[in-house]
Amino acid sequence: MLRIVGRPSRTCAGTTRRELLRVGGLSMFGALSLPQWLEAQAVAPPKQEASAKAVILVNLLGGPSHIDMFDMKPNAPAEVRGEFRPIATSVPGLQVCELLPQTARRMHLSTLIRTHSHQYNHHSPYNVLTGYGGSIAGNEAKADDYPSIGAVMQHAGLRTRDAPSYVWMPAFPGHSQGRRRAGPYGGILGRTYDPLFTMYNARFDRADQRRNVYSDPPVPIADPQLYALEGLPEITADRLSERRTLLQQLDGRVSQFEKSRVVDGMSFYQRMAFQMLTSSKTRNAFDLSKEPPHVRARYGRNLFGSCLLTARKLVEAGVKFVGVTTESQYAGGVGAGWWDTHSHNFDLLKNFNLPVLDQMYTALVDDLQERGLLDSTLVVVMGEMGRTPHVNKNAGGRDHWPQCGFILLTGGGVKRGLVYGKSDKHAAYPVENPVSSADHVATIYQLVGIDPHLLVNDLTGRPRPVAAGGSAIREVIA
Repeated sequence: MLRIVGRPSRTCAGTTRRELLRVGGLSMFGALSLPQWLEAQAVAPPKQEASAKAVILVNLLGGPSHIDMFDMKPNAPAEVRGEFRPIATSVPGLQVCELLPQTARRMHLSTLIRTHSHQYNHHSPYNVLTGYGGSIAGNEAKADDYPSIGAVMQHAGLRTRDAPSYVWMPAFPGHSQGRRRAGPYGGILGRTYDPLFTMYNARFDRADQRRNVYSDPPVPIADPQLYALEGLPEITADRLSERRTLLQQLDGRVSQFEKSRVVDGMSFYQRMAFQMLTSSKTRNAFDLSKEPPHVRARYGRNLFGSCLLTARKLVEAGVKFVGVTTESQYAGGVGAGWWDTHSHNFDLLKNFNLPVLDQMYTALVDDLQERGLLDSTLVVVMGEMGRTPHVNKNAGGRDHWPQCGFILLTGGGVKRGLVYGKSDKHAAYPVENPVSSADHVATIYQLVGIDPHLLVNDLTGRPRPVAAGGSAIREVIA
């Protein structure tokens, strides 16, 4: 295992930065080594015919305000409708927030679900990725969790042999708070099926230090990076600080390693692991330095735009599931990209969250369409919950509201220009076609060719349905 080492710097939790980097590297493919991970892929259940070859899921962590984005109620009282105005979209009769103008012009490409409803009142993508929508104590990842979509896809044989099959960026959910929030892991299937997590080293403009993190947050500038490659020599954190990216360092190390006799002594699966993570496909997908400036500008030169551009490159390289959490860390706490707007809801949406989402989502959709990949790539944008219909008195915030939220589906075999489900006059509860988290996950399984009712055994040998008992929403599938 390659370690990233350097001078230790202690965090507020009493852990050194060196230790955190080592722990992060160990989690790149879970508790098992990458060769073991590859070896475990030998047996997989049969697949069905699929319309989506890959999935890109953008998790708006914290709970995006559905009533201020995709289910606006302009005729409701001021304390419900909020500060933003609706605008027309490319779908007749459909309106969205005025701060999503580019998205509005592309709604004819998508299915919008307005009635995502459940009881999972926690900040983690667990319900988003597993379908579990009930109430549980805590939201930390556990070994007996339901497996994530990306884990089940690997288990079902949807894998890439010369590139990672399942990637999560820019880091594990909860990294900004030092927690491993439940969701993207293998759960009962085992850590063999965990995703490849990336890391990032953000920089901030000096002027950002004067900005309010809750209403106008500092913008993280960074590209997602690979942690490390097993079997390669150490890479120091000091060298990273000398403005050399991890990929640049790996280029030299890989060349040295390839020339050594160590490769000859590797097992079959060790060689496969080395070839996969050092392949040109993998390394090129994470190398944004060669992307034209206009492409970088199109996505936005920030951490989240860089992640979505990388996601497109990963799909081109054959990766089957790419997850992106809009979460960053600033000054030891939660920074830009956080959607838990108990306060400053309208300020944060206006100053950062909605403009950034509007830019990077539409850049991804356009890019996939221009490259002929949209029909075979399912793009999902959603959070774990919505926000309360009534605005609170805490600087214009909205609180948790899992009873109603949105899911935006684009490409990958879903119908175009469809609005599914209807909420009441305050966007509080579904009145037509409620969609559970299990139904949402089952729909994705149907689109990628996996039986949503597939059973896998948990740690006690008891069979569990991979979609937590949900059924695919046939009306949204083309």
